[in-house]
Amino acid sequence: MANIKDLDQLRIGIDECDTQLVALLARRNSITQKIGEIKQQTGAPLHAPEREASLLAARRQEAIKQGVNPELVEDILRRMMREAYQNQQAKLACSAPQLSPIVIVGGQGAMGQLFAQQFIRSGYEVRILDKDQQTNAQEILKGAKLVMISVPINALETIVRALPPLDNDCLLVDITSVKQAPLSVLKEVHGGPVVGLHPMFGPDISHWVKQTVVVCEGREHQVAQGLLSQLQVWGCQLVELDAKKHDEAMQIIQVMRHLTTFVYGQFLAKQGHTLEELRSCSSPIYQLELMMVGRLFAQSPELYSDIMLAQFDNVAPLLAQYQETFASTLKKLKAGDKVGLIDSFAEAKEYFSDSTAHFLTQSRSLLNKANDAKVLD
Repeated sequence: MANIKDLDQLRIGIDECDTQLVALLARRNSITQKIGEIKQQTGAPLHAPEREASLLAARRQEAIKQGVNPELVEDILRRMMREAYQNQQAKLACSAPQLSPIVIVGGQGAMGQLFAQQFIRSGYEVRILDKDQQTNAQEILKGAKLVMISVPINALETIVRALPPLDNDCLLVDITSVKQAPLSVLKEVHGGPVVGLHPMFGPDISHWVKQTVVVCEGREHQVAQGLLSQLQVWGCQLVELDAKKHDEAMQIIQVMRHLTTFVYGQFLAKQGHTLEELRSCSSPIYQLELMMVGRLFAQSPELYSDIMLAQFDNVAPLLAQYQETFASTLKKLKAGDKVGLIDSFAEAKEYFSDSTAHFLTQSRSLLNKANDAKVLD
C-alpha cells in the first residue's frame, strides 16, 4: 500500500526530471544562439517556416509513439522557439546596405524607437529627427537613403510638408495605420520612391518573427525591395495590398474592433462591480476578454483616439450596420424569438464555416494558457 514516503520519493524523481529539462533548455539555447550568429553572417532569415513545420510534425509523431500528449509537446516547442527568436535579435543581418543612412522622423516615439533599434542591430546608420532635432533637420536629412515617418496620423501631413527637400533617390516610407491619405501626401511632397507600411503590431513585441507588415505600393516600388527584403530577414510576414483595400479592411479589423472594446470598457467602468469581483468568478474565455479590453486602456489614449477619428467618416456606414444588427438582436431577445436567434446564429456560422475547427483548436490552447496563468491567493 502506498504511503507518504512513496509520494515523496516520486516527487524527488520529478525534481530530477525538471533539473534535466532545465539543463536541456540551456543546451538548446546555446545552440540556437550559434544558429543566430550564422544567420547574421549569411543573411539567412530568422524564420524558416518549412523547417519549423517539419520539426513540429516530427516531434508530434515521436510524442504519440511514446505516449505523450502531442499538444503538450507542440506547446513546449513553440514556447522554446519563441525564446530562440528573441535570443537571436541581438545582432541581425543587413540585406540592403544601400538604404543607409536611415532617418526616422518621430524616432523618439515608441514605434520609432522600435524600428531604430532593429535597423541598428542590422548595422545601418540611423539618425533621429524629432521635436528636439528640428533646428538641425536639413543636416540630419542630408544624404538620407531612407526616411521613415513614424508620427501620429493626425500630424503626418503637417510634418511631411515641413520636411526639407529629400534626395531624388531617397525612399520615403510611412508606418501609419491608414494608407490612402498618407501615401497621397508622401507622393505629392516627394518626387522619388515612396512606399506605405502598416506594421500590424505594437512597440511591445519581444521579437519580429511572424509579425505581419502590410505593404502598399506608392511609387518606384522596385526601390522598396531592399527594405522589404530586410523585413523578411527579420522574420516578418509581408502582405501586399492596394491602399484602398487596406483602409477598407482596417475599418473592420482595427477601427470597429477598437471602438467595440472602447465602448465595452466604458460600460464596465460604470457598473457596480469591481474588476477584482468580475475576475474572481470569470471563466478563462472572459479572463482573455478582460485582458484584451485592459490592454487597450493600458496604452496611449491619443493613439487610439487618432485611429478611430482618422477613419470615422469612412466607418460611419459600418457603424450604422453594427447598430442595426445590435438592435435586431435585441428585438429578437425581447420577443423571445428563439427561432430568429438560431437563424441569425446559423447565418453568422456560415461565414466562419471554413475556419471554425481551426479557431476552436487555437482558442482552446489560448484558454488553457489563460487558466494556467491564473494567480490564486
